[in-house]
Amino acid sequence: MSTGLSTSRQGSVVPYTIIEGPDAWTASDFPVLEDHMLHLTPTHVAELDAAVEAVLSSGKRLQDIDFADFTLPTLSDPLLEAGQEAQFGRGWALVRGVPVWRYSRQQQLAAYWILGLHWGRAVPQNAKGHLIGHIKDIGHDPKNPLTRLYATNAAQPWHNDGPADLVSLLCLSDAEEGGDSGWSSSISVHNEILRRAPHLAAVLAGPWFFDRKTEVPEGKKPFFEIPVFNYHKGYLSVNYSDNYYHLSQRHAEVPKLTAEHHEAMRLFNELASGPELSLRMVLRTGDVQLLSNHTCLHYRGAFRDSPAHTRHLLRLWLSPPNDRPLPECYAEIMAGSVAPGKRGGIIIQGATPNIPEEAE
Repeated sequence: MSTGLSTSRQGSVVPYTIIEGPDAWTASDFPVLEDHMLHLTPTHVAELDAAVEAVLSSGKRLQDIDFADFTLPTLSDPLLEAGQEAQFGRGWALVRGVPVWRYSRQQQLAAYWILGLHWGRAVPQNAKGHLIGHIKDIGHDPKNPLTRLYATNAAQPWHNDGPADLVSLLCLSDAEEGGDSGWSSSISVHNEILRRAPHLAAVLAGPWFFDRKTEVPEGKKPFFEIPVFNYHKGYLSVNYSDNYYHLSQRHAEVPKLTAEHHEAMRLFNELASGPELSLRMVLRTGDVQLLSNHTCLHYRGAFRDSPAHTRHLLRLWLSPPNDRPLPECYAEIMAGSVAPGKRGGIIIQGATPNIPEEAE
């Protein structure tokens, strides 16, 4: 490995330097994941129960609920701290013990909306305008390159969900077999690439073309350009999803991927998935995962459902009011804006934001 590389930190990052700080973690930093979870206490759960009841009896649509409609006297502060950890600390947080097993579907959605309000504004996740998504196998063909893999039981490769600052999952039920959830520090991946193959860091900071998978906003092309490594105003933000780069090759206007592009993807995937940089767990019923899309990558293992065990998670894409500055190229993936609190989502003309009760 290379030695003697310069270092810097988020907020004052110098391009092509080793980035130090809490978001440049490795798996050995967290030998026991349960020690780093927010475990809901009976008091927390009682507060959440009361908040759910207040929300559902308010007469408001769920998407119109805000902090004035409920109180969480002892739980709000820990939830806000979890959001700060995901945004400005290590890049992730875990919550255990949301009692979804005894909630109706409306109660599950209300509870998750209440949690999400502590972390940012929910933004649409698809062309249907879903503000809470359902991660469930509904029979879509994973071999069709236009399929969004969250609607299948196939493994999802290492990636981040680009159109939001934060992504969260709430587990309603797990699979009969498989479906492990993994995440790794994209900042540590960046650092290792600098140490092992610095020429590829320059490739990853150059042009990459991202396919929209048919979810094309009015007036836009079905693809756009955004680097993997984005150095901007003292921050490194990483945007990566190799299946979208491969899919973009179907457009005649998109330049062909080079040998160096393929080499960079192979090394990136190897590092992200390796045991040194990745954490993995099977989310339990009532677990919540919260990740920064700028400093964390995530992965989902293939799974098998049964009549007794059907994997079903809820998802939020969130735009906090005070996240990091992003370069203008992110406007393509952030619904036309890079302004904190106003960016994010997939906005398609004619789609009204909504919260479905079931997977569609």
